[in-house]
Amino acid sequence: MSTALVLGGGGVAGIAWTTGLLRGLAEAGLDAAEADLVVGTSAGATVGAQLGSGLGLDQLYARQVEPDLQAPEIDPGVDLRTFADGLGVALRATGSPRDVRRAIGELALRAQTVDELVRRAVIESRLPSHAWPARTLRIVAVDARSGDPRVFDKTSGVDLVDAVAASCAVPGIWPPVEIAGRHYVDGGVRSNENADYAKGASRVLVVAPLGTEPLVPGEMPLEQAVAVLRAGGAEVAIVLPDEASRAVIGTSPLDPTTRTPAAAAGWAQGRATKPAWR
Repeated sequence: MSTALVLGGGGVAGIAWTTGLLRGLAEAGLDAAEADLVVGTSAGATVGAQLGSGLGLDQLYARQVEPDLQAPEIDPGVDLRTFADGLGVALRATGSPRDVRRAIGELALRAQTVDELVRRAVIESRLPSHAWPARTLRIVAVDARSGDPRVFDKTSGVDLVDAVAASCAVPGIWPPVEIAGRHYVDGGVRSNENADYAKGASRVLVVAPLGTEPLVPGEMPLEQAVAVLRAGGAEVAIVLPDEASRAVIGTSPLDPTTRTPAAAAGWAQGRATKPAWR
């Protein structure tokens, strides 16, 4: 029986909360970090890469809550939900989901952001190992010009840091990432979770730090992706932030100061949660 762990986007708060949650779930008896397949989008791509680094969940948790171990981050000073709402309103009439992704990609290519190498250094510092893990890790990004999704894995011939940076390139906030002459933006432009890329697994655990509501008009919202998985015979469990976790993740999940409280809230929630496969 194959298992898959799907990790959705959510900024630095989402990275911290997901890490804490996975640690708590393991203590409660479900070591989701041992899944055969990990699908990561944006923050989830970071966590997925961290899980394959060789560090245990206790060590990864410490890197979120202990100041001396925390990776240096850049605070863009942006309310992500407000930013996404405005973006969605502007693009809602653009056309097909692919047209929307292309329009977002064009916006990202024109935006004034920090230098790509400066941003890459941040991603690099987040990852304890820069080698692709032995198990299957799928990292989702979107081609900024074509609007097509791209799934990177260890067979893609792409550096892990670049793949994670591409998946984390929130359009208009962080620079698109150039890989082999193409520019890529955040995989969340297609779906916050991209859970359908876990198709084929018999059991799927979806962790969605930002809840079920898409940030922008997407092609594969969580409800639809879960339906696809279940139609294929998979048992699917979904973990969303509880009330305490939502409060600390807040509306500014890109703010580095959210890391410690988000990780602690995730840990507490994980210890109290036993996802029901159905």
